Amino acid sequence: MNVVVCVKQIPDPAAPPALDPGTKNLVREGKLILDDSDSYGVEMALQLADAAGGGEVTLVSMAPGGETSGLRTALAMGAAKAILVSDDVLAGTDALGTAKVLAAAVRRAEPDLVLAATESTDGYTGTTPVQMAELLGLPSITFAKKVEIEGSSVKVQRQTESGYDEVESPLPAVVTVTAGVVEPRYPSFKGIMATKSKSVETLTVADLGIETDQVGAAGSRQQVTEVADAEARTAGEIVVDEGDGAQRIIAFLEQLKVV
Repeated sequence: MNVVVCVKQIPDPAAPPALDPGTKNLVREGKLILDDSDSYGVEMALQLADAAGGGEVTLVSMAPGGETSGLRTALAMGAAKAILVSDDVLAGTDALGTAKVLAAAVRRAEPDLVLAATESTDGYTGTTPVQMAELLGLPSITFAKKVEIEGSSVKVQRQTESGYDEVESPLPAVVTVTAGVVEPRYPSFKGIMATKSKSVETLTVADLGIETDQVGAAGSRQQVTEVADAEARTAGEIVVDEGDGAQRIIAFLEQLKVV
């Protein structure tokens, strides 16, 4: 069972975010960390490989400056190797462009299964994994809260608002997992030391055979036009029940079109 996990390396959420004044995009410089939402996919991949009795987990990521800090965390968890796409022309790439890059890198790994988070914590588009699946010509299942491999099929409990759907798909396939699908392990000291000998293959856009006008700012079909501070929280209204409390609450909910 060879599993590819798409992971994103992001600026530390604990640090104040910085925006490029020209593009209004998030500045991605210096050390980047593993997106917390991707740790669930890494753990799920490791458990599936173990349950299958063999195979390995390969990480695929796209980051500037040849950054591998976040990848090293996932490698320390137990992943066998990583593929990093790093190229200056990728600056400003939108969700579709990112999907093109990841799909080309994933294709090189020839996986039985591709896992990803439902969305990144610094982008929140939630579209990249399914776009990647379409480009790869693979079926996709989203919002998996449980994943099992049976023979040549993957069985998923897909989380919904009212419970979950039971979905089955032939392999290979792309599956996005939700937070809490498993409990991610902490990298051990042995695992951290082992990362020194694990391979991180660094590729450029040219290595993947992608035209430069399909990625970066030149290929982006979306643009951030304005960034504004969130509205300050206003004081709430205190309702003193003088016999008409229920009616006032109903009137308030009707105003919000809740009832």
